Amino acid sequence: MLKPVDIIMVGVGGQGTILASKVLTQAAQEAGYDLKVSEIHGMAQRGGSVVTQVRLGEKVFAPMITEGGADFILAFEKLEGLRLLPFLKPDGTMIINDQAILPVPVLVGAAQYPENILAYIRSIVPNTLVLDALDLATKCGNPRAVNMALLGALARSLPIEREVWEKALAARVPDRFLEANRAAFSGGYEQGVLGRKA
Repeated sequence: MLKPVDIIMVGVGGQGTILASKVLTQAAQEAGYDLKVSEIHGMAQRGGSVVTQVRLGEKVFAPMITEGGADFILAFEKLEGLRLLPFLKPDGTMIINDQAILPVPVLVGAAQYPENILAYIRSIVPNTLVLDALDLATKCGNPRAVNMALLGALARSLPIEREVWEKALAARVPDRFLEANRAAFSGGYEQGVLGRKA
């Protein structure tokens, strides 16, 4: 029996959330999961919010995750993680990138970027893992591989074998970027020990 898992990925346009969700769904399918995926793009080309909901299980009927229903939130950016926090289960896990990408209202001076986001999230979510995914990806040779560093941290908490993840990466990531993305995934996997479910 495959245990149901509900995952929300959230970031801003250009961070690679969609590619990360494709690798996740490929790995989940290989592992025998039924799944449903829902994507919401808000002006993604201009740095707007991108939310992907992935529901895994023996048999999944509905694509949407309700508030308080997510086992994991994988946040590519701090403010986006804060915004989606109401969707996390009380015992859920937040995996969050320690990176701020200023939204347009902040850039034009119409709003302020909140302070102490990580401290606030940690205060109400005991299972919070913070990664400096940009630094990790840069050290692996591709700053754009932030998505794979974060996905690696999530993968550590899912009941899917590492070999299956490797196959999914090879299937979804273009060959010329595969080595750096694989390295970033491995780096995230090594750090993704908090809230481990498998």
